[in-house]
Amino acid sequence: MSFLGGPVSTEGFHTPGPGDFNLPGLFGTEVTKPMVLVVLSAAIAVGLFYAMSRRAAIVPGRLQFAGEYVYGFVRNSIAQETIGTREYAKFVPYLFGLFLFVLINNFYGIVPLFQFPSMSHIGYPAALAIVSWLVYNGFGIAKHGFFGYLKHQTVPAGISGAILLALVPLEFFSNIVVRPFTLALRLFATMFAGHLLVTLFSAGGEQLLLHYDPPFLGIPAGVVSFILAIGVSFLDMLVMFLQAYVFTLLTAMYISSAIADEH
Repeated sequence: MSFLGGPVSTEGFHTPGPGDFNLPGLFGTEVTKPMVLVVLSAAIAVGLFYAMSRRAAIVPGRLQFAGEYVYGFVRNSIAQETIGTREYAKFVPYLFGLFLFVLINNFYGIVPLFQFPSMSHIGYPAALAIVSWLVYNGFGIAKHGFFGYLKHQTVPAGISGAILLALVPLEFFSNIVVRPFTLALRLFATMFAGHLLVTLFSAGGEQLLLHYDPPFLGIPAGVVSFILAIGVSFLDMLVMFLQAYVFTLLTAMYISSAIADEH
């Protein structure tokens, strides 16, 4: 293989790709690293907020302040603003837990030794999307009744006549079928792509530094590759937060749509 006009040895070099996300079992078992990380994230969330609330006081300490800030962000900026002041409160625990769970699993990608975002495995975003789908459809059916909810989600207000023959299937497909798929794929795709880019620049930088001939070209190129890996990592940190926010916000929007008085 050539790069910048010079030969580079590819012996022993593994090009990063989708196969790197299929991690082997730990200690020869069927339990994989992403499985452990997902379980650990739940323990971290519970332990963290137990520590933050254990000595709650009127004048909060730093841990309590941090916990109240994150909770207030989800409560006020996502739940209340999206669902409305009348019915938002009962959804705050789910939305808060969802945001925190996704955020922790995303940020595993930049934690030394872990360095793998759990949400880059499609099964975990898909499971969360299914739970959210059950939540907003369940509350919608509870409020409107089964057939009333179907009408609410498929028949736009103020529309009548033959055009409904085209709109009703489209609305059903968009509001009932497609939403969990787009919810899961958005989170999965961004976490997958970000981790793959960091892996690619890091592995490429190592290969250029150690195996490129002539070295006076390989070393600068390898340094640039590592710098790009660091830059992508910082950008990925922002994306990790944004994807947790977007996943939670969209869930809140779907809940709001499901329990609204009009479609």
